[in-house]
Amino acid sequence: MVASVESESGREGVSLVAVEQARLRIRGHVSRTALVRSSLLSRELGTNVYLKLENLQKTGSFKPRGAFNKLLSLTEAERKRGVVAVSGGNHAQAVAYAARTLGLSAIIAMPESTPANYLDATRGYGAEIALCPNIHAAFATAHRLAAEGRVLVHPFDDPAVMAGQGTLGLELLDDCPEMTHVFISIGGGGLIAGMAAAIRTIKPDVTVFGVETVGADAMAQAVAAGKVVEIPKITSIARTLGAPAVSQATLEAVQKHVAEVVVVPDREAVVALVDLLERAKLLVEPAAACAVAAARARRDRFGPDDHVVILLCGGNTAVTDVARWIGEFGLA
Repeated sequence: MVASVESESGREGVSLVAVEQARLRIRGHVSRTALVRSSLLSRELGTNVYLKLENLQKTGSFKPRGAFNKLLSLTEAERKRGVVAVSGGNHAQAVAYAARTLGLSAIIAMPESTPANYLDATRGYGAEIALCPNIHAAFATAHRLAAEGRVLVHPFDDPAVMAGQGTLGLELLDDCPEMTHVFISIGGGGLIAGMAAAIRTIKPDVTVFGVETVGADAMAQAVAAGKVVEIPKITSIARTLGAPAVSQATLEAVQKHVAEVVVVPDREAVVALVDLLERAKLLVEPAAACAVAAARARRDRFGPDDHVVILLCGGNTAVTDVARWIGEFGLA
């Protein structure tokens, strides 16, 4: 039986078949990142813990998987029209990189609060940036450009994007077929929708945890309300989790496949970030480190024979930000 995710608009959702097709389509354009056992976390949590190093993916996050799958799925006529995306960070770089690789024109609508390292990287990949006052205005700009002819590459509410992100689930099952639990960060929900559908279609007994931070918890609020909820302002430092709202499709995927959405404070995410940097020599974003914090918070759910996978979804963090967070949270 193939699991699917559908939105209210009736668009085709993500399925195991779609994820398998995406893996074939994007092969050669993205890296197959390593899954490594963490001795530190295995001892601390009393079980077998593994880290999926997607922070080492091209552009520094998982996002090229969905971007390449979407762009490679376009017709020749659509490619000639160019693409537009909206992002405060990782999706911007991924679409810019994929567009340059495939020879497409790309415009990225980005909020003015976007950190300079994200802006510089996006420009470096050859995309044109449309700076907007905030994320809501960025979405409005992207939709306007799409109405004028460009193809919108939505950061999460697109079956092709979800399927591309879902290829991570196939890799986890290939490398850790005994996996019992997995922790996956949630922004708009496209990543967890694709991964969870693939993982639980193949191995339905895997427990999937979604992870958000306080102040960027659109999915947790939507699950509690039973409907999509819009957050008026993102207050978490985990900027790449900062979707103002999830979609109906991603909400339904979480309702179907995810055992719990764990929401952790920013401070716990930064503590995990510093631990990973100092002990594992891995620099990740708060949006990735929060998954480690969530696993720590749910350690009572694991037995010694379990196999717990933590996805480190991205590593685009400025060293100056890390230093500032260490000071702000009194971790020096």
